[in-house]
Amino acid sequence: MAVTAERTYPRALHPLHAVLLAGTIPLFLGALLCDLAYAASYEIQWSNFASWLIVGGLVFGGLALLWAVIDLFRPLRRSRLALPYALLLLATWCLGFVNILIHARDAWAIMPAAPIVSAIVAVLAGVATAAGFAGFRQGGGR
Repeated sequence: MAVTAERTYPRALHPLHAVLLAGTIPLFLGALLCDLAYAASYEIQWSNFASWLIVGGLVFGGLALLWAVIDLFRPLRRSRLALPYALLLLATWCLGFVNILIHARDAWAIMPAAPIVSAIVAVLAGVATAAGFAGFRQGGGR
């Protein structure tokens, strides 16, 4: 009698999901840098740049969050980090939304809260991205 061993390999992160997830880092980090530039120069355009970058980060993060929530309900795509990853993305998105509400105020009124919240969101985006890529192998999966 022949015995067949079926090996299971860690799944690969879908390329589109990876782009959406990794796109949050430069957008939220750019918003932090724009906030720091505004704090140094008080040029209103830096505040406008930060607002647009945060909106872009929210779009990318929201789509990555939607993908992560859908993966929670797919048994073949679920891993041990799926729930913490989705919760980190949710926290990043919610705090990013608070950040855009802070940036909706007058440019002078966003200080000193804007750089602090932007720094927290940028760190959360980095941690969420690290959790999203943890445990995945490179290359296309079956």
